[in-house]
Amino acid sequence: MLPNDIAFPTIFVDDESPGAILDPARPVTARAKRWKAGEVGREPHSHPRGQLLWAEEGMMRVRSGDTHWLVPASHCVWIPGEVVHAVSMETDVSACFIYIDPSVTRVRDNGTEVLHMTALMRHLILRFRALGEAGQDQERLLRLAEVIIDELAMLPAAPLSLVAGSDPRLTRVTARLLQRPDDRAGLEELARASGVGLRTLERLFRRETGFSFSEWRNRLRLIEAVHDLGQGRSSTEIAGRLGYRSASAFVAAFRRHFGVPPQSYLRAGDPGAEAAADDRSRR
Repeated sequence: MLPNDIAFPTIFVDDESPGAILDPARPVTARAKRWKAGEVGREPHSHPRGQLLWAEEGMMRVRSGDTHWLVPASHCVWIPGEVVHAVSMETDVSACFIYIDPSVTRVRDNGTEVLHMTALMRHLILRFRALGEAGQDQERLLRLAEVIIDELAMLPAAPLSLVAGSDPRLTRVTARLLQRPDDRAGLEELARASGVGLRTLERLFRRETGFSFSEWRNRLRLIEAVHDLGQGRSSTEIAGRLGYRSASAFVAAFRRHFGVPPQSYLRAGDPGAEAAADDRSRR
């Protein structure tokens, strides 16, 4: 387990704004911290350094503008420099944040995105942290920083984002559903409760999220299913909680969206984990 704040020598920083340090000689800096479930890491803010958020244990939710990202421990989220964002904790979280100086140009160019964490990237971050704590020489840390930057550029993206919209008539509905993904109210009931016409609400979903209401809610449920998988729940439990007709209906919807069955998803972005799983299945 990580202590609440680790004072790292030289390349590691423990102040409240490590992302604000501009220093090409320190292309990668890091910070580790623990939070309780329900805590907010920081209110909406930005910093010049790009940030990779990874929960070694637990699950975070990231907001930027009208988009939400769910980040289980099997994933991380990349936030480019100067992007306003906020982080909240879905569970108890032990996290390590990596910050990339803006002088580094070969990172990612797709904006904020959730990424699959590979076994290699996990080991790189943990080794970087351990060497920093041990006061290892900067040359070794800088070499490791170069490998972290290279691996970051190669991490595969994951479809774990959801646009909530900005029109107040729409956000009254999406906020309710984001708080209660298991809410089974139909669109007509949601429209009445939010004081908006049914057809108007239908148009708002299409215009502001790019999805119909049913598509949007299905995406929300599937993202929440990833959260439940991270908590060890079975497909049957998840299907019942999120309103699917059966476990098989949930598994089929999950496979259509993510390309793999639910119980394989949390390792799907890690070829090493997949190979190990395949090897175990052949024994």
